[in-house]
Amino acid sequence: MAHVQDRWYRTVIGPDGKSQQVPRPECGQGLRYRVRYIAPDGKEKSQSFPDKKKREAQAFLAQVQADILKGSYVDPDAGRVTFKQYADEWLAAATTDELTRDRIEYELRLHVYPVFGHKPLTAIQPATIRDWARRLQESGLAASYRRVLFTDVSMIFNAAVDDKKIVSNPFAVKSIRRPKALPTKVVPWSVALLAAFRENTKPRYRVAVDLGAGCGLRQGEIFAVSPEDLDPGRPVLHVTRQIKLVRKTLIFAPPKGGKVREVPLPGSVAARLKRHTEDCPPVAVTLPWGTSTGEPRTVELYLSTPDGTPLSRSMFNHGIWKPAIRATGIAEDRRNGMHVLRHTYASVLLDAGESIKALAAYLGHSDPGFTLRIYTHLLPASEERTRRAIDKAFGASTTPDRNSDTGDGLETA
Repeated sequence: MAHVQDRWYRTVIGPDGKSQQVPRPECGQGLRYRVRYIAPDGKEKSQSFPDKKKREAQAFLAQVQADILKGSYVDPDAGRVTFKQYADEWLAAATTDELTRDRIEYELRLHVYPVFGHKPLTAIQPATIRDWARRLQESGLAASYRRVLFTDVSMIFNAAVDDKKIVSNPFAVKSIRRPKALPTKVVPWSVALLAAFRENTKPRYRVAVDLGAGCGLRQGEIFAVSPEDLDPGRPVLHVTRQIKLVRKTLIFAPPKGGKVREVPLPGSVAARLKRHTEDCPPVAVTLPWGTSTGEPRTVELYLSTPDGTPLSRSMFNHGIWKPAIRATGIAEDRRNGMHVLRHTYASVLLDAGESIKALAAYLGHSDPGFTLRIYTHLLPASEERTRRAIDKAFGASTTPDRNSDTGDGLETA
């Protein structure tokens, strides 16, 4: 039965029939009060308190009993496992793809384990997180990268709460604030710059520029496009796979987020794909599907090396993209990576009046609001359209009558 034990004194009944406290041999040594109770798993647990802390011991026991009744009990011993031990176990059981696991493992090893990987979970308090955040900031890491670290580490603590290792996530308190990444506006290329860049790209790989700027595909999706992805009945391209590098192995995998989609296939892009096929016939490539040990799958690809091997991100960026960037006189920075082709695609569509919802679907974004936040500054100016629409609704001439007080026959405030 749950109770608070006094380790220093025992109660005995004296000759007069009254109870009295008699010192035990260990009186004055160690902690005086020991709370003993049966945990939900049937095992006996205990917690010790020093002299003059009997009320705290009683309060602890009361809280434990209440937590057991509510089903929210957390074994104090469970949180003694170190953060690294728990994170390694969590990562090994994670259902995310290999690339994500590798990324998180690298982040933990480089930025987390050296700071509090050795600490027990229960010893990691908000003050620990604040100190870690300060170190990250002083190291010069970008705010966007620090936000990713915050998200991933907080996710591990949430799992520890779910597994009843700790009572609460130290990231959940108000004093812990995730770094704010400064918003940056994407800068698409002009049509003229895109054309110049394409001319400076090696002919074998020019169709990669067409698929990026003409269909809005991501880099890995471009590398994995096959003639079988062209719809025979209508002018659309089915985006069903990408090529990724996982643990130094190229694999086929579903597009980002596992979302297959279809995008309009412009006649100009279709014509360039046809000419590319005549000059560089598609090559059958076999790669594992989904994971580095997945079932092999063979796909005919438009793009490959002269040796018939699939393209990798590093090979293409260093051997194809950057030389063309330099030849065109474009600055070599993050804004002019291959993703700029998607930005240019979005810019052209928005300038033509395409809706955000449709653009989000073509780009493979699950949330049109995300698309709007990225490209809102590229939307055509609407002030003149607004003026014409209101004037039309009010039945007024678009040319104000300067001889009247209101200019449109409406009463002014």
